[in-house]
Amino acid sequence: MSKPRVISFADEFVKLSFVGNRTPESRNEDLDGAFATLAPYRDGAIFIGHYAGNSEWERHAQGDEIVYVLEGETTLVLLMADVEEKYLLQSGEFIVVPQNTWHRFETPNGVKVMTATPQPTDHSVTRPT
Repeated sequence: MSKPRVISFADEFVKLSFVGNRTPESRNEDLDGAFATLAPYRDGAIFIGHYAGNSEWERHAQGDEIVYVLEGETTLVLLMADVEEKYLLQSGEFIVVPQNTWHRFETPNGVKVMTATPQPTDHSVTRPT
C-alpha cells in the first residue's frame, strides 16, 4: 500500500497546457500537456484535463467513471439504448457514467475536469453502433 498524499488541483492545473481545438481525431501528441494522471485509483486513475473542443467516443468495461467539472462547463453525451442523452455539467457538478456506456464530451468554451476513470478505455472516432 502506498502512503496517502495531499494533491492540490490548483498546483496540478498550473502544470497543464490548455488545448483549445480538441477533436475526435486528435492524436495523443495533439493533446500533449492538456491531461495529467494525479494518482492511481482502483483499476484506473484520477485524471485532470484542461481543453476545449469535442472528444472521441469512449467507454470503460471495468467500472463506472466519475466526471467532475472544476471550472467551465461541458456537455457529456451518453449513448443509452442507441439514443444520445446530453447532460450539461457546470463548475461544481459531477456525474457517474455507468460501466460500459459509450460517451463523449462537447466543450466549446473550455473546461477543467477531473475524472476517476477505470482502465482500460475503449475509443471510437465514429459513433458506436
